[in-house]
Amino acid sequence: MAHGIAIGDGIVNVNKPAGWTSHDVVAKVRGLLKGPKVGHAGTLDPAATGVLPILVGRGTRIAEYLLEWDKEYRAVLRLGQTTDTQDATGTVLATRSLDGLAEEKIRAAIVPFRGRITQMPPMYSAVKVAGTPLYKSARAGKTVERDSRTVEIHELDVLGITGPDVTLRVRCSKGTYVRTLCADIGEVLGVGGHLLSLQRTRVGPLTVERALTLDEVGARVLTGRLADDVLLLDAALEMMPAVIVDGQTAERVRHGAAVPAGAGRWASAHHGAPAMVRVKDASGRLLAVGNMSAGPAGSDMVPGIAIDKVLVDVDTVSR
Repeated sequence: MAHGIAIGDGIVNVNKPAGWTSHDVVAKVRGLLKGPKVGHAGTLDPAATGVLPILVGRGTRIAEYLLEWDKEYRAVLRLGQTTDTQDATGTVLATRSLDGLAEEKIRAAIVPFRGRITQMPPMYSAVKVAGTPLYKSARAGKTVERDSRTVEIHELDVLGITGPDVTLRVRCSKGTYVRTLCADIGEVLGVGGHLLSLQRTRVGPLTVERALTLDEVGARVLTGRLADDVLLLDAALEMMPAVIVDGQTAERVRHGAAVPAGAGRWASAHHGAPAMVRVKDASGRLLAVGNMSAGPAGSDMVPGIAIDKVLVDVDTVSR
């Protein structure tokens, strides 16, 4: 039986190269580690580069929580050209002149896209309508009716303008299509536009400056140093408040049993009544993630917690 590389459970911050799918990166890392489960959180299009969180071991159990992390991108919008995919991989549908388009007008057009906006998911996307991904319908030459969605553009800044190309910094919520943002800005300006290039510079606490190339991941595996670059589960979930439980309750939690109201204590000060919490044992080890029920108004008592995901093995012995 092949033995995997022991690096712990968590997240490896990989700098995805252009031309690779997110699945390609997962397959490469899985081959390097030879054993543990490997997945990813937050798909990047093949042409895009930058931060791709690779989940290792029990890290694959927390993917759904990491999708709530905000994301930051460096995007280049090319004005004057519209494509069928809204990015540079597609066919150019129209080309329009930029004569008379002043920089001030471009900067002004971007302002309304800050904050809560609505987007129409592009036809070349994985969004499913009636069970069929939109990109499959698009490849068949069909345009499908679809619902718009509301997303949050937390920050949107112009970093530079060179000819038809506008470099943007975008910090946004999950579900945001940066190529649709570019296409929509182009339409507002009346000249059209598409996403020329995209680099994801941050996902939650993971930054591109600290991301490892696949060659670097391979080198660290060979020298046994990859564990130093793994973001452990507890750190990855620190946006959730933590509740400490005693040994008897911890044993039940490891089997998926709920934490009764009053059986836990807050690990630190918190605000309001969080929906999701980390559950830890007395030594501070992460046991599970749970859904917290509503507690009595004004009470410091920890309400009951229904366990959503157990993050330790059932046979783990509390130490």
